[in-house]
Amino acid sequence: MLGRPGLSRTGSFRPENLGQNALHMIGNLCFTIFVIGVLVFTIIAATYEPEDPLFHPSTKLTTFLTSTSNATFQSDNTVVKTGEDFMAANQTAFATFINVTDVIEIKEERTDQTSSSECEGDPRKPLNCRDPEVFHLMMKEAIERFKDIHFYRFGKPAPGPEENTCDMAWRFRPKEGKTAAFYKDYRRFVINRSENCTLSVLSIGDYHSGVNARKRKNKNQKPGFEKTSGRQEQVVAALPVVGETVNDLLPVVESENAFSHGKYLIYVGGGDRCKSMNHYLWSFLCALGEAQYLNRTLVMDLKLCLSSIYTSSNQDEEGKDFRFYFDFEHLKEAASVLDHEQFWQDWNKWQKKDGLSLHLVEDFRVTPMKLSEVKDSLIMRKFGLVEPDNYWYRVCEGETESVVQRPWHLVWKSRRLMDIVSAIASKLNWDYDSVHIVRGEKARNRDLWPNLAQDTSPDALISTLQNKIEDGRNVYIATNEPDTSFFDPLKDKYSTHFLDEYKDLWDENSEWYSETKNLNNGVPVEFDGYMRVSVDTEVLLRGKKQIETFNELTNDCKDGINTCNTASS
Repeated sequence: MLGRPGLSRTGSFRPENLGQNALHMIGNLCFTIFVIGVLVFTIIAATYEPEDPLFHPSTKLTTFLTSTSNATFQSDNTVVKTGEDFMAANQTAFATFINVTDVIEIKEERTDQTSSSECEGDPRKPLNCRDPEVFHLMMKEAIERFKDIHFYRFGKPAPGPEENTCDMAWRFRPKEGKTAAFYKDYRRFVINRSENCTLSVLSIGDYHSGVNARKRKNKNQKPGFEKTSGRQEQVVAALPVVGETVNDLLPVVESENAFSHGKYLIYVGGGDRCKSMNHYLWSFLCALGEAQYLNRTLVMDLKLCLSSIYTSSNQDEEGKDFRFYFDFEHLKEAASVLDHEQFWQDWNKWQKKDGLSLHLVEDFRVTPMKLSEVKDSLIMRKFGLVEPDNYWYRVCEGETESVVQRPWHLVWKSRRLMDIVSAIASKLNWDYDSVHIVRGEKARNRDLWPNLAQDTSPDALISTLQNKIEDGRNVYIATNEPDTSFFDPLKDKYSTHFLDEYKDLWDENSEWYSETKNLNNGVPVEFDGYMRVSVDTEVLLRGKKQIETFNELTNDCKDGINTCNTASS
């Protein structure tokens, strides 16, 4: 080794350069981490799909449905949430509405091509409602008359009962609509034709007065005038159209062969009957979700038991029809369901002949995943007598909740009830504010709500509302105060309206009454407490301004003294 030179040190490893090298290496490392982070973020951003609000885990939706939030409108344990409540109103899709200028342009186009300026024929002859000039006049008058709604489609006019009347239907939404839905109205127009053939509209009838223009919806039928895009057509197909003729006849199996090749799921027994509507829907959607997961037809009992919390008798009432409260037409079109009475008739006819087998499940802990390989024609889940283990929704708890999704989009509110909501809003020209005033038991219980009675007195309401609602406005009041004359002092400042003002919409001469009576085998149907609260709440939620009792009219807590922080958490 004596003759060999020692290991030489290059410049980069000299002691005086070590600090500079360390800084250089740290800089390179940080830059590498930064580049990797950017790549990861880019990949996540490109592949991320937002969570579908309809399919939260059941724990989240349980919290939502049983919320005790202090905001009156955000939580009401008497009114059930359905699929529409989870839909966001797509303002881009709703932007393509018909303006009066669109109608004028079409009219001028057709006039230039086909019409002459001379008056033809006898002006005393019956009016031709299909005449393009009559049609354009009616569209223009409707758009100019109803300034608080947007029009999306006009149907072709139909002759009215008198020679100078025409009926016309249209699809619309309120300009400030917050719900994801379309509405249909049809009205009667009285039209005058002068000696020189000039046409003018003398009057437009009330909501749904143009009955000759009410037609059953036909997917192949072309509208009279529509300004739309393919995107909007997709949106319309996925949304309720309130005001259309409802077809909720029970589905039937076409043939013995079709029945025998079908696969079915049925839930039997359990402790869910006569519970709140929230409880019922939470369990029903569990059954419907399992049926969809197993690719089976759900056999359902359309007869409900209405809880005593909704009845005038204060007793549970059996024999209510699912179709009174929910949109069965939408459900049967979007999912595979059968009424249990029809199913058992077919089963008893063909079960032995065709060798149809039944698989019985008596433990809710048997998960849908374990049933996915079952080949039997019918899976029957049988629930016992011990609560809460006999609640249907127990099937969807535990490991199942991440696999079986409740199909909220399949259950909508009854379009018959929603048509009453639309009628009330239309009578107010969709231009009103709403106030929810809670009184009743809470106002009388000064231990838990010490200020509520005073804060909701007429004098206090006038003082509070003067800075929130302009004088002279239409104000819809939803309240549990039985004597609405209590609020008469408010009439000096506002035009007040209450639910019972519109009783004609569900009395014995109404469309709702006759249709529900037909559903109920000729027996009249009571407009019960749940229907009242449902309609009252939906009208309330369509007000341009919405004033809550708690937080806005009083400082008392919704659930009693010292609960505000708990309720808002």
